[in-house]
Amino acid sequence: MSMAVSSSLYRYRQAKSAIALTLAILATLIGLVFLVWILWTTLLNGLEALSPKLITEMTPPPGEDGGLANAFMGSLMIVLLAVVIGTPIGILAGTYLAEYSRGKKIGDLIRFVNDILLSAPSIIIGLFVYEVVVRQTGHFSGYAGGIALAFIFLPVVVRTTDEMLRLVPDVMREAALSLGIPRWKVTVNVLYRAAAAGILTGVLLAVARISGETAPLLFTALNNQYWSTDMSEPMANIPVVIFQYAMSPYDEWHALAWAGAFVMTAIVLVLSVVSRTVLNRKGGK
Repeated sequence: MSMAVSSSLYRYRQAKSAIALTLAILATLIGLVFLVWILWTTLLNGLEALSPKLITEMTPPPGEDGGLANAFMGSLMIVLLAVVIGTPIGILAGTYLAEYSRGKKIGDLIRFVNDILLSAPSIIIGLFVYEVVVRQTGHFSGYAGGIALAFIFLPVVVRTTDEMLRLVPDVMREAALSLGIPRWKVTVNVLYRAAAAGILTGVLLAVARISGETAPLLFTALNNQYWSTDMSEPMANIPVVIFQYAMSPYDEWHALAWAGAFVMTAIVLVLSVVSRTVLNRKGGK
């Protein structure tokens, strides 16, 4: 009797497992279909719109042909500012969480807040920076855009640095400390070297994360039709240009929007592949 019940329970569990596996595979296939569809559409339309003018001419007025040179430069400067602001702060904050807040409630609280910031809608961050920076200065600017992207960039680096440092074996810390080396030197010369690949991966993934953000830049950097490297003024950027041109009634602007979308997709793809390659190469040593 007990063997029959056990056999029936085993078959029931097998059936549940098969159903769950089937649903998981089906969900994965559906997600892959839409992902390939999006990538193929972007590739097809973007390649058709690519031309040398894309990086040599400015964004055109309505109904005319042109390029995205000023938008590429603006995006590059804004993203670089976000990286300059977010990288040191993120690495130091992650180091504090991994090395100096072990077993403390303050560490758990900071991780909780960081996770909230990590999942916060980007439009909320853009609105916050608009209220704190743009309204106080009285105008949109590249600086405000960089600050907004830094808020999105920061929690990714904090989480990655925290996780990578905690993966470093404690025996390395203990061996270095037993030699009388100050703790800050252990962190800089031992732990950072051991976790360098993972931290770099986090920075690259964070760059990929912020490269296509549109909502924060609509509230902060806005746009500029002309060539400008003055970050104290409104600055052109690829995400906002794609948004404006895609919504326009002009075919020339639609082509530029597809070209910009293709370039941004390619950049994010390259950054993701490079970061994974760096991490996998480090993990294989």
